[in-house]
Amino acid sequence: MDGKAILVAVSKTKPAEDIQALYDLGHRDFGENYVQELTQKYEQLPKDINWHFIGHLQSNKVKYLAPFVSLIHGVDSFKLLKEINKEGEKNNRVINCLLQMYIAREETKFGLDEDELDDITGSAELKDLDKIKISGLMGMASFTQNEETIRSEFNYLRQLYHSYDGLSIANCKFTILSMGMSADHKIAIGEGSNMVRIGSLLFGERNYNV
Repeated sequence: MDGKAILVAVSKTKPAEDIQALYDLGHRDFGENYVQELTQKYEQLPKDINWHFIGHLQSNKVKYLAPFVSLIHGVDSFKLLKEINKEGEKNNRVINCLLQMYIAREETKFGLDEDELDDITGSAELKDLDKIKISGLMGMASFTQNEETIRSEFNYLRQLYHSYDGLSIANCKFTILSMGMSADHKIAIGEGSNMVRIGSLLFGERNYNV
């Protein structure tokens, strides 16, 4: 990662023209939350865009992303990993994934706990999934104005991430720590994030009524 944070421009609900404008300035990493919206934009926009799927992914939707997605951020089960691997085989490509950890104090967030992470990385089946690569961890902090709470949650994820530094599995090597969005990206970078997901700061507030 060369010590630099990758900025994923979160373009959900934004038109293709807005993405193209940022692309024309040289940006290549864009993130979407909804499968149908992402596949439509993939068809409309330049093919050298690195598309990140950052929403909650259902197993039956993986097939639509598998031919082109650069990174799937929110993998929260071994079942989903196996489905991604199956679709990777069909498309003859390795699909990069991040495991989503549950770090917030909110029931609305998805993610794995430490025991589930250990189960996945310690599974004898994992090495057989040769069409996936687990590239790191992702987490979302609590939606709160309390910066100490946010910092504590990001710090926890950073320590968990580094606890796997010695992991030696061919398809599981942690190089990406994805945490931080528009409201808390500065705290996240301070806590070691090397990938942030920024939407409203780049594109303005979203209009969900269109």
